[in-house]
Amino acid sequence: MIGVFDSGYGGLTILKEMQRRLPKYDYLYLGDNARAPYGSRSFDIVYDFTLQAVKALFNRGCHLVILACNTASAKALRSIQQNDLPLIDPARRVLGVIRPTVEQLPEVSSSRHIGLIATPGTVNSHSYRMELEKMYPDMTITEYACPMFVPLVENNEADSPGADYFVKKYIDAIMKEDEKIDTLVLGCTHYPLLASKIRKYLPAHVRILPQGDIVAESLADYLSRHPEIDCRCTKDGTTQFLTTESPEKFNTLASIFLGKDVTAERISLPE
Repeated sequence: MIGVFDSGYGGLTILKEMQRRLPKYDYLYLGDNARAPYGSRSFDIVYDFTLQAVKALFNRGCHLVILACNTASAKALRSIQQNDLPLIDPARRVLGVIRPTVEQLPEVSSSRHIGLIATPGTVNSHSYRMELEKMYPDMTITEYACPMFVPLVENNEADSPGADYFVKKYIDAIMKEDEKIDTLVLGCTHYPLLASKIRKYLPAHVRILPQGDIVAESLADYLSRHPEIDCRCTKDGTTQFLTTESPEKFNTLASIFLGKDVTAERISLPE
């Protein structure tokens, strides 16, 4: 199976697009819901938690794991790729969501001015800024933390008047910092559930860039270029769900993200 990891539920928006783009593959989703959110945690803690999750997915047979979590991608991916995989199994792979997103930016931005809204952890890591400066140094990025978005989504308040207040507050703030922004990256996998409200308060010319279809397309491209990985991925069209929290709670909230019923198994990390 292809492992898909997130600290909570937002990675389900990535999984949903993977299932749409690559329906024949088998997926194993792991949400570390008992310890979420990761957004305000330190680099060391996010790294430790993410490595535990990756090892759990490896132990269950995954040869490829997608970190469908911006915070984990920002704070843990590089260390796991460079330091841990060579010791665990050099033939296995762990990929993130930041690089595929940044690679798309020149294709969608005319002004070369990018806005990023994300968790405090992702913003404070400056991972998007560093990746952008490395790949496209002529582009400008404005980063803005939106700490209330994840709680709103996970408490099923995305359609509430309270959500309008915070969406308007954050969108007004980032646009005030750079009026030339013409592309807004949703740098947290929860944020697509707020997309309609974000669109409501954004200037009409600003494009919203969610990550689900980008990451799914990037995965399809990666598998086509790496047959040695693709051949290890089973293709029966199944999906299984793991959570470190109550399965009943996970099943209820996951249905909001996926639009269908799911049944999860509870595990503890580290396994």
